[in-house]
Amino acid sequence: MYEPEQVTFVEGRPLEDAELVEAARRGDARAYEELVRRYQDVAARTAYLVAGADVEDIVQEAFVKAYRALDRFRAGSPFRPWILRIVANEARNRRRAAGRRARLELRVEADRPSGDAAPSPEATVVEEDERRMVLKAVNRLRDEDRLVIGYRFFLELSERETAEALGIRPGTVKSRTSRSLARLRKELERDA
Repeated sequence: MYEPEQVTFVEGRPLEDAELVEAARRGDARAYEELVRRYQDVAARTAYLVAGADVEDIVQEAFVKAYRALDRFRAGSPFRPWILRIVANEARNRRRAAGRRARLELRVEADRPSGDAAPSPEATVVEEDERRMVLKAVNRLRDEDRLVIGYRFFLELSERETAEALGIRPGTVKSRTSRSLARLRKELERDA
């Protein structure tokens, strides 16, 4: 007999996404809650990348839509690109419905390995100025360029995950990334 309370962990190890999806399909709300917990931060960054506003509403609606569509989720496929595609679609729909094109302010945090010395105040100011300049240039790019750069470098998705999230072939991700980075370089040169 199926007991949803016992599905979330097996022998003390967290379940894989595929196991959680399958449990959620069978009605285990805790399994889906775990998927939401795992991916809500990256979903919020994706929503912000695409729409720039209404992030919480977009993410909540996307997770509700994903839950309703679990029966259409292809077994064996990674969950992360699938949910990010739903989030991006919801964000695009919201942006279009509002009739505005949102300017993005991506928040890029510099990851520092533990044990590194704190940067000097001068270095922090220079780093912050460079980050703002890059974000300003990224914001001027077309949606197509902004998304591929955002997914690959800000969200750190693999080429395969980016391809699945954007609904394109992996080879297209490579070429689109290359062209988008060239456009970004031109934007940065324009600001220099």
